[in-house]
Amino acid sequence: MNVLLRAAFVLCWSSGFIGAKLGAGSATAVTILMWRFLPLALVLGAVSLARGAWRGLTARDVARQSAIGLLSQSGYLLTVYYAIQLGVSSGTTALIDGVQPLVAGALAGPVLRQYVSPRQWLGLCLGLGGVVLVTTADAAARTGVAWWAYLIPFLGMLSLVAATFLEGRSRTTVAPDAAMTTHCLTSALVFTALATGTGAARPPAEPSFWAAIAWLVALSTFGGYGLYWILLRRSGVTEVNTLMFLMAPVTAVWGALMFHEPFGVRTAVGLCVALAAVALVHRADKHADRGRGGGRDGGGAGERDGEGARSAART
Repeated sequence: MNVLLRAAFVLCWSSGFIGAKLGAGSATAVTILMWRFLPLALVLGAVSLARGAWRGLTARDVARQSAIGLLSQSGYLLTVYYAIQLGVSSGTTALIDGVQPLVAGALAGPVLRQYVSPRQWLGLCLGLGGVVLVTTADAAARTGVAWWAYLIPFLGMLSLVAATFLEGRSRTTVAPDAAMTTHCLTSALVFTALATGTGAARPPAEPSFWAAIAWLVALSTFGGYGLYWILLRRSGVTEVNTLMFLMAPVTAVWGALMFHEPFGVRTAVGLCVALAAVALVHRADKHADRGRGGGRDGGGAGERDGEGARSAART
């Protein structure tokens, strides 16, 4: 089951880069994001109220979930979409996001008191090398894009790392529907305010725009974002974020199939290297679990911090 969840997560998360490219031709970043989250937040809000999803939560719990949503959805997605709007390719954006596992792995010890083994570090570095192989040629070929545009997705990556650690330090288990709804409501408010303030709230009439919105809601929000938190609870920060190394290669393959973008030997080699890195880190986690007696289900680094004891996941 975990293997299927990981594969689905990689595909759904990668779909966000493709969806951003689909929508970029018909609207600005804030327009796409506003109409992605506004209807979704209204529906989820109504369902959650009817089910009493927030019952028992304190104002502090809701505020924490709002902060997590602000970082993991609003901040992260705005930077990704804006970078693509400025001309940074989806593959290069995925590469910059691919640095996230190194940052999360380096901070997992001091922030979450999680152990990161040398073998895991080797896998993380190997994965970064695979991602670089896939996207270096594309980044070098881009012309007319300001140098600072490449810093924007880097800020988004840091935003997602911060959200991961904020969730990891939480001692309160929040029901999945309440957490997801709070995140989406926060993003809807942020993006609606930005779109209204910049005069970009009116959606275009092109069918391609609404097709992109449907794509992003179904695959990226429910699929990618939901599975991210599910796997985070099951496997821990280091292992889950290592899967991020697969985003750039998968995005490159997807772009080649859907948009006829170039897919050469370097891309294929990078994909294989990234796959090897993921396998190395997962194997390291299994060895670590056996060394601790194998008494825990899932074996992720997050469980070594007690995170695995919380069974509820973000869906």
